[in-house]
Amino acid sequence: MTDRAIPARPSPAAHPAPSAPPRRVVMDERRPPSLPVTWRPRQTPIIAYGLAVVMVVGAVVLALMLPEQFKLPDRLGLVAFGCLVAGLLHLLGRARVTADERGITVVNPLRVHRYEWPEVLDITMAEGDPWPKLDLANGLSLGAMGIQSTERERSRKAVAELSALIHDRGEAPDRV
Repeated sequence: MTDRAIPARPSPAAHPAPSAPPRRVVMDERRPPSLPVTWRPRQTPIIAYGLAVVMVVGAVVLALMLPEQFKLPDRLGLVAFGCLVAGLLHLLGRARVTADERGITVVNPLRVHRYEWPEVLDITMAEGDPWPKLDLANGLSLGAMGIQSTERERSRKAVAELSALIHDRGEAPDRV
């Protein structure tokens, strides 16, 4: 048998246990965040603008590589199509929700909606919904595509923060 030195284990007294577990700082989701605040998805713009670049670059490269039988109008049409697709992808990538002192601005792909605080009653996002819905005082509801449910924890936090702002600044009834 060979003699091996076995390292001694430190005694428990050498490393005293902490007196209290470390505290995690958790934001009270019922307390509204400071204004102005903007919520936007992380993944959607990356995908949309990435695909837009691929479409434009691909259209330009393809236009340059076309055989001679394709004339300048054909090539320009191909590049214009790539730019059109990039423009549509920009509409998807610009989605966001912004809250400021005056109210909420919801930027969806085709329209920008601006509401004063008293016009917004609540925000809800049921399980399986792609984005939350703002319940409006006029009886309608509006999807807020700037908060994506695919970003699970971020979307829950954003909905909680926006709900706190709506209940703090609007005329929404207090939650029990």
